[in-house]
Amino acid sequence: MPSASKASTDHGRIEDIDVSAEMQGSFLEYAYSVIYSRALPDARDGLKPVQRRILYQMAEMGLRPDRGHVKSARVVGEVMGKLHPHGDSPIYDALVRLAQSWALRVPLVDGHGNFGSLDDGPAAARYTEARLAPAALALTADLDEDVVDFIPNYDGQFQQPEVLPAAFPNLLVNGATGIAVGMATNMAPHNLIEVVGAAIYLLEHPEASVEDLMEYMPGPDLPSGGIIVGLDGIKEAYTTGRGSFRTRAKTSIESIGPRRTGIIITELPYMVGPERVIEKIKDAVGSKKLTGISDVTDLTDRTRGLQLVIGIKTGFDPQAVLEQLYRYTPIEDSFSINNVALVDGRPRTLGIKEMLRVYLDHRIQVITRRSRYRLARRKERLHLVEGLLIAILDIDEVIQVIRSSDDAEQARTRLMGVFDLSHPQAEYILELRLRRLTRFSRVELEAERDALRAEIAELEELLGSDARLRAQVALELDAVAEAHGDPRRTVLLNGGPVVSRSAKPKGDLQIADTPCRVFLSATGRMVRAELAEDGEGIVPPTRRMKHDAVRSSVNATTRGDIGAVTSLGRLVRFSPVDLPSVPGNSVQLSAGVRADQYLGLGKSEKLLALVPLADDAPAIALGTAQGVVKRVSATELGTKQEVEIIALKPRDYVVGASPAPDDSEIVFVTSDAQLLRFSTSTVRPQGRSAGGMAGIRLSVGTTVIAFSVVAPDAADEASVITVSTNSAALPGTDIGSTKVSAYSEFPAKGRATGGVRAHRFGRGEDTLALAWVGAGARAVGTDGAVRKLPDGGAKRDGSGQPADGVIGAIGSSVS
Repeated sequence: MPSASKASTDHGRIEDIDVSAEMQGSFLEYAYSVIYSRALPDARDGLKPVQRRILYQMAEMGLRPDRGHVKSARVVGEVMGKLHPHGDSPIYDALVRLAQSWALRVPLVDGHGNFGSLDDGPAAARYTEARLAPAALALTADLDEDVVDFIPNYDGQFQQPEVLPAAFPNLLVNGATGIAVGMATNMAPHNLIEVVGAAIYLLEHPEASVEDLMEYMPGPDLPSGGIIVGLDGIKEAYTTGRGSFRTRAKTSIESIGPRRTGIIITELPYMVGPERVIEKIKDAVGSKKLTGISDVTDLTDRTRGLQLVIGIKTGFDPQAVLEQLYRYTPIEDSFSINNVALVDGRPRTLGIKEMLRVYLDHRIQVITRRSRYRLARRKERLHLVEGLLIAILDIDEVIQVIRSSDDAEQARTRLMGVFDLSHPQAEYILELRLRRLTRFSRVELEAERDALRAEIAELEELLGSDARLRAQVALELDAVAEAHGDPRRTVLLNGGPVVSRSAKPKGDLQIADTPCRVFLSATGRMVRAELAEDGEGIVPPTRRMKHDAVRSSVNATTRGDIGAVTSLGRLVRFSPVDLPSVPGNSVQLSAGVRADQYLGLGKSEKLLALVPLADDAPAIALGTAQGVVKRVSATELGTKQEVEIIALKPRDYVVGASPAPDDSEIVFVTSDAQLLRFSTSTVRPQGRSAGGMAGIRLSVGTTVIAFSVVAPDAADEASVITVSTNSAALPGTDIGSTKVSAYSEFPAKGRATGGVRAHRFGRGEDTLALAWVGAGARAVGTDGAVRKLPDGGAKRDGSGQPADGVIGAIGSSVS
């Protein structure tokens, strides 16, 4: 082994060091580099060094919004070669984030190509293209007017701005995230218009409180929208710089198919992607934490935007399932605010007031330096213009002096002596082209001189008044907000239930099997109303319906089965459990779902009536357009979900259906205004495959337009409503005439006869458009708005009166 002296000779000087001291020093140097040069944003422009260098270099490359995109790899190469020594990957990652609309509230780079998504990374830099977004111009504007200090780059060959001028508070608008050594930052994005409002208020009221500023900027505005629940954590963060809040997805419970209900998600919490949500739902369903979910479909595309459809199993309460989703999936997420940024080169935790004050102080300094620069340039220009005007007044002598001089130096010296000019003025005259020395040039120079003097006076006034400087800052902030601001996307809820992640689900997610009543409106909507129950049984509550009318209704239980009879002679069995539920004492039919969509009916198929399916329920009576009547017992219907309950003849269809006990009466009304009523007992029940029997004898070219069943206890109160029109008129355009007669005015006749006249046609009328028989009549337009009916008591064969609008349908107001 060589001696120590030998090692010293061969390998240079060797020093003994303390390893712990060396590690400590190296760690501090590394920590300093990460904190100040990589991870934390500057509180003035809200940018990390790499972001600032990207935007500055793109501005130097002329990549403005009105010019074409260039390859991202070219931008990365320019930034890496001139300004940023940390490799191409972090530069491209920062460039991508600046272009992502779901990451920044106001994107600063306009990307072309695949810049990734919340669930997928971007394409390589050689495949994507980029240029500056319009908002980035506001951050980099006026850099050539000495508004900020420039510092050398990493090797001293180029200069870069220490901070950008930042015409808007980018730190608050776009937020920031970063992990340094021993500290981290996590700032939420905000709405540009709201931030500018708060900044201007603080500028005008320096002693404003956090509560005052929150009047203008009530909370974060996340790029993905969603809902923020509770503002206490936000206020704490605005005051101390640290806090947290919960965000929820924007959801709605809708019908997604025949007898299917789903939860539709159109906005997700900040930085949560749909694939992550789907994965968490599948995991929770697989581990039995989530129940009641049948499937999850991602319908997201460029046309409809984000759309996740979560199918709910029949019998489960969608609202209860949604609460489970909040608990076990990222559709409810938390955001922790940690406002750490560099202020005067040191990391500080800032409240909202401190952040705005740092920015405003920076902006006042930028405008002051810009004004001083412009003032100096205008004074220089004014000096040259005044010298040129002196020369033009005696141009012949100027030319003579120049021609008689031996060289340029002598000419300059003689001009300065003869005309009392300064060195710059004489030099400018020597370099001037002769074509400028015209009469028009003199007029232009005098106008320019006057304009320069006005601008100089204005700039001197601006620099001499602190109030004018602040007003200029506010004016420019307003202009930026108007140019780049947009409405708030995130909804703020002050309070509301926030689901605890550790809380256990309460109660059963399945909807209880309680008494209800299902309504079918005259405009084709279905809704379920809860009923009260007392000691004597179910008591229908008082109902108040401002719009629409009831075509049919039936008592049931929430999880029981009822039948829907269609115009094609089909009975569709379904459970009302997934129908929209409304309070029983205030039934709003407009809150229901479209029956054809809920039941999956065809385009030419119409829902006519709802019927009970219990074994002891009365037989169902049907009437067709060709005058056929049929009764089918509930015991004949079987248990299939869809069955045909009448064999229809070609071109025939069902016009009405209703439960029909033996002691009731069946009523037909035809298009030529004939009404026939006869006893239900004359129609014996038949099997499902039977075609029925003759109900009413029709004249040539006429059809049945209404079919009803009148209970014996309702016969005295029942009315007959008929609406006449001209057969040549387009549907929905002719008001026609309407008549209301007592049902008792019409005599009963035998089945298969022709009936009696129910309406006398007036001039220009030749057919009935509508007819209805029952108690508590209500007429509505095609939009469900109520139409006023004439007073009752008209003769059974009398003519009608004009209504107050076109009647689209007739039903009952109570059932």
